[in-house]
Amino acid sequence: MDSQHLRPLEWTGTAIRVIDQTALPGALTFRELDTVDAVVDAIVRLAVRGAPALGAIGALGVVVAMRQGAREGWDDGRLVTEIERIRKARPTAVNLAWGVDRVRPLVPDGEAAVLAAAQEIVAEDERVNHRIGRHGADWILARTGRPKVRVLTHCNTGFLATTAWGTALGIVRELHGRGALEIVYADETRPLLQGSRLTAWELAQDGIPHLVQVDAAAASTILRGLVDVAIIGADRIASNGDTANKVGSVGVALACAHAGIPFVVAAPESTVDVATPSGSEIEIEMRPDGEVLAFGGVPVAPATSRAYNPAFDVTPASLIAALVTEEGVLEVARGETPGRRRSAR
Repeated sequence: MDSQHLRPLEWTGTAIRVIDQTALPGALTFRELDTVDAVVDAIVRLAVRGAPALGAIGALGVVVAMRQGAREGWDDGRLVTEIERIRKARPTAVNLAWGVDRVRPLVPDGEAAVLAAAQEIVAEDERVNHRIGRHGADWILARTGRPKVRVLTHCNTGFLATTAWGTALGIVRELHGRGALEIVYADETRPLLQGSRLTAWELAQDGIPHLVQVDAAAASTILRGLVDVAIIGADRIASNGDTANKVGSVGVALACAHAGIPFVVAAPESTVDVATPSGSEIEIEMRPDGEVLAFGGVPVAPATSRAYNPAFDVTPASLIAALVTEEGVLEVARGETPGRRRSAR
């Protein structure tokens, strides 16, 4: 089944139905989330992940909280607390809080009003992703001057990370659809292998030629001239254009700068956080030691070892050739930052 016929999350009428991304690629498993605990657990375990998808589940999670509160007789204070639990489940990704905040003011209007607003977020995300794909493909083909491009990606930015289509991988799909894609180098993306487990799975579903490589090979692949552009997503973009994304992204950006090829960030406008002046203000989520010190439940380091396991790193704006959103392309390294664009409106 190709990605156009799958939805990573949707409302069933009583619960949020999600693809459990921790089971991929071995099994395509769906879960139904009908309690706040279940929603928070899915977010923390990365059963649902990716900035746009987190925005959608944040909004739908408010509906889940309202329904659970009605079943269990919560007072207003308990409902506020439970909604806040969802909002803060992953601190680096701004879209989760954005999704909650967008629908939370409608809680006094009732479940139907909140659900309608949440479903509009889901529908809007798919439209946004297609616009990102078109803008990004146009810019990359014009910038590289190649009829077919070779792309490097890091982490997963496809339909699994959104509600449909994808951001950075949406650009890849757009290039492929135009016959303008030669091959994709997909970084495996440590420590949870979202590249090899998820991106490669999506590419295989759509018949897109690709190679999976270890993260440590990325810089060499770039410096050897094997790729023409690197495209990543984002979990938070500061006002000055600094970008937080899956750890390992900044190394790809540094290699692109040395090789003189464009490093492109693709994300919806909802990922831009103009209230955050620069990347130094972005909170970096730390993940459990076991994600690094064990593999498939088998220890791969001494029992006395401890891990340093940041989920994200921050790429300085000076290394980002282009930021692609649904509104178009900002050439960030040349000073076209999100904050300046918004202040000019």
